[in-house]
Amino acid sequence: MNVETHSTSVAVIGAGPGGYAAAFLAADLGMEVALIDPEPNPGGVCLYRGCIPSKALLHVAKLLSEAEESRNWGIQFGKPKIDVEKLRSWKDGVVKKLTGGVGQLSKQRKVNYVQGRAEFLDAGNLEVSEVSGGRRRLRFEHAILATGSRPASIPSVSLESPRVLDSTTALELNDIPQSLLVIGGGYIGLEMGTVYAALGSRVTVVEMMPGLLPGVDRDLVKYLHDRLGRLFESIMVNTRVAALEEADGGIGVRFEGEGVTKREQRFDEILVSVGRKPNSSGFGLEKTRVELDRRGFVKVDEQRRTAEPSIFAIGDVAGEPMLAHKASHEGRVAAEAIAGHKVAFDPRAIPAVVFTDPEIAWCGLTETEAKELNRPVEVVRFPFGASGRALTMGRTDGMTKLLIDPQTERILGMGIVGAGAGELIAEGVLAVEMAAVATDLRLSIHPHPTLSETVMEAAEVFFGQSTHVYRPKKRPIVA
Repeated sequence: MNVETHSTSVAVIGAGPGGYAAAFLAADLGMEVALIDPEPNPGGVCLYRGCIPSKALLHVAKLLSEAEESRNWGIQFGKPKIDVEKLRSWKDGVVKKLTGGVGQLSKQRKVNYVQGRAEFLDAGNLEVSEVSGGRRRLRFEHAILATGSRPASIPSVSLESPRVLDSTTALELNDIPQSLLVIGGGYIGLEMGTVYAALGSRVTVVEMMPGLLPGVDRDLVKYLHDRLGRLFESIMVNTRVAALEEADGGIGVRFEGEGVTKREQRFDEILVSVGRKPNSSGFGLEKTRVELDRRGFVKVDEQRRTAEPSIFAIGDVAGEPMLAHKASHEGRVAAEAIAGHKVAFDPRAIPAVVFTDPEIAWCGLTETEAKELNRPVEVVRFPFGASGRALTMGRTDGMTKLLIDPQTERILGMGIVGAGAGELIAEGVLAVEMAAVATDLRLSIHPHPTLSETVMEAAEVFFGQSTHVYRPKKRPIVA
């Protein structure tokens, strides 16, 4: 079979939020771009099987939770009737609308979208196996690797069964099991556990570390742990899964760890959510000078250029944090670098959000990191219990905290737990990136009554003069 050879200025492999952001900006900058991905439209894992469908389901979970809580305000609804097929259709419709919209943007920019899988032949050529069955060779001046990541597994307890789910199959929502075990207390497991619990499953979470969301500041996690403790059937920490086996129309699980009272239990389904691993194999990188680290991430410089000058790497495949918004910014940096602009990926505050209820969000320096670095910081907290808006919502389970340099009064980091934390954290990102000081936040007038006031009042706590928290402190105010 004859294989046609085509040429392009930039070839982007992988059309997730990082890949299509890179491709679109490269096209905007006047370059000829080919964007290659197996899906019918750009979007990647985030739009098809990650961020977007999970948030659609989490929105439904929050609605169900608020309907239940409204009893406390004198309003009672009947028991909800859940049409799983219609819910699944709505979630899929959200995905289709977004991916279709991104596909139109690709066409408007005249990006050459190729539905297929690419493999490097060398540092200037790709072979593309198209979904339609055809093959082509693509000669490029520069390539951007944006192949993302995939769910990790636990080889010691692997079991081939339709009852054992990962983050992808869990989002398909094929059914609502009566009992669900979530293996892994990270953000994906907790988000999906929240969805299934709201839809009626009895959810148990098992985490081998001492607490949920390892690495996240404990004072933030506490609020979430307390609420999930009421929503879930059980939360087991310092516990590992030793074995899985088919049993009585479900999965038998054997647990090991301190404090385990019932070592063998049965669940209808299991969700394995123990992190993600980079998609860096199977793309012919060994035919180039691209280097991988011991965990399989592609090594890149501040412009996202690999050891092969013509090849860049962005997003999950280029290292943590494995977040869509980080990938998008890396993609834009790579496109500008290819265009010859003086640019570098050097963020001071990449925000992270856990979309549970309550949400947890943070950016910049965390309290955990400050302790590890032995860096002196002053931590100030403003409780949602002192927020008028939080009280009107019946959601006082939260707080906003700032990490401040005690000498310069510069904002080094922010952490928030509570309703709307994912929206509020953007102000912290701006404060850290712009080297704002506590006085900047204190003197910026925030609308009342809103949760955003908690940011301003946290800065006031630093000076001992918060209107709604009496915590005197001898500190001169620098105007």
